[in-house]
Amino acid sequence: MDVRRSDNGKKGSFYIEENGARIAEMTYVYAGDSQFIIDHTEVQEGNSGRGLGKQLVTAAVEFARERHMRIMPLCPFAKSVFDRVPEFSDVLR
Repeated sequence: MDVRRSDNGKKGSFYIEENGARIAEMTYVYAGDSQFIIDHTEVQEGNSGRGLGKQLVTAAVEFARERHMRIMPLCPFAKSVFDRVPEFSDVLR
């Protein structure tokens, strides 16, 4: 499944759609030019256990690496992924 991103320059989201419906979304807000805060992750009912949330966090990490940014995971789910995946620590704030 493809993770897509929408961004208005102040905030944005990474999301996954299936059959035209958004089934998973992770939102973020910029905190200056060099970091952003992941503030919420949600997977629609019936889609748990498919790894969609981790895909969203992985997309955020790749986005941060490409732009030389840092991530502050205030969302408990995103923080739990960062705690479990030490390879993502290079983008942590």
